[in-house]
Amino acid sequence: MFKGKNLKKFIINASIGAVLGFLYYIFIGCNTGTCNITSNPFISVIYGLVFGILLTIIFSKPTSKEKQK
Repeated sequence: MFKGKNLKKFIINASIGAVLGFLYYIFIGCNTGTCNITSNPFISVIYGLVFGILLTIIFSKPTSKEKQK
């Protein structure tokens, strides 16, 4: 699915999503601990990571081999 440049974009965007998830926890996070996503830094990072991966998949251009299928 991801090879070469696409793999590099995939890893970079996933990493950016993870960092943004952690920053969301730091700056917007929940102080009371009642918020499911923002009360735990690991969950915030995982949500950011998944969001970065999904955006990469949505906006990636298909390769010539994928177009032929």
